[in-house]
Amino acid sequence: MAQAGDNAKKALVDEMNGTLADYLALYLKTKNFHWHVAGPRFHDLHLLFDEHATELFSVVDLIAERVRKNDADTLTSIGSIAARTAVKDQNDTTLSADAMVAELRDDNVALVARLKNLKTLAGDAGDTVTEGSVDDWTDQAEQRVWFLSQTLK
Repeated sequence: MAQAGDNAKKALVDEMNGTLADYLALYLKTKNFHWHVAGPRFHDLHLLFDEHATELFSVVDLIAERVRKNDADTLTSIGSIAARTAVKDQNDTTLSADAMVAELRDDNVALVARLKNLKTLAGDAGDTVTEGSVDDWTDQAEQRVWFLSQTLK
């Protein structure tokens, strides 16, 4: 029979893998927009999206290694990412710059909410390292939301 701690750890690992999927999907979407943005703000948005993509990708390995350090398996394929992410695909390469910015802002807002849930689950499971790391990841995501929101004004 599973212990309460086992359930907390399982919930944590499940949420870490979902968060990892979101980071990978949001990274790819951000790079897509980096490649396809056009218009009078091209230069600034092209650079902003690339900066955000780099920041997102820098967290991917950290999350995956936290899963492994919890003695669990992480995502293994494009299919496993697609099955776990809450980030919606965007294949329209003709979106306006403002539509791209708004979509990335909204995806990052959702990521902040997911990270806050992850922090709670890490606390419940007694994983203080993940709990502390999530603070940095949340701050980065909140900064992306701020930058993207200000860009739309």
